[in-house]
Amino acid sequence: MVVIVDYKAGNLISIQKMLKKAGVGEALISGNPRDIEKATKLILPGVGHFDYGMIQLQESGLIEVLNKKVLEEKIPILGICLGAQLLTRGSEEGSQKGLGWIDADTVKFDKSKLGQKLKIPHMGWSEVRFNKEVPLFKDMPLESRFYFVHSYHLVCDRLEDVAVTSKHGYKFTAGLIKDNILGMQFHPEKSHKFGMQLLQNFIKYYK
Repeated sequence: MVVIVDYKAGNLISIQKMLKKAGVGEALISGNPRDIEKATKLILPGVGHFDYGMIQLQESGLIEVLNKKVLEEKIPILGICLGAQLLTRGSEEGSQKGLGWIDADTVKFDKSKLGQKLKIPHMGWSEVRFNKEVPLFKDMPLESRFYFVHSYHLVCDRLEDVAVTSKHGYKFTAGLIKDNILGMQFHPEKSHKFGMQLLQNFIKYYK
């Protein structure tokens, strides 16, 4: 069972609709620990401030069951946008500790490297480069483009955890993968055929 984690901070319906459109079946939207306990795959969405997201997760009482499913049972989890950032140790956007499931941090775009024409947030369609040959990117065209809306980006300790890069003034990590833990800064649910393929791959190839 695929569960889209509802912690009152995500773009839930859009993800559910895109999964259905992609033909991968129904996904349950739930913040109930009992549903998450039964999940075979998890999607952690997120929109907004880092601290707000972490506080919502804490107050929802979901962190314990999420740790169990992801770290002990090793079921696949896909973090999207803020959901990807929450996988890291923390963010320059706030003071709350992240889930810390991957050795990475979330940092703000460096204005000094963007030039005069580029603004923060980075918003709109951008091409990406896939840095790893993994099932998530199977059959994805080299010119894949995804929709971004963010002011902060991921920085991984280890190069091997960097799965996708993109560019906004300078190259930044747009996605990370470590074992069963996947996080994408962009929004596949808003990225038409490219996002549909990525979600299809997540459901089909990650067990």
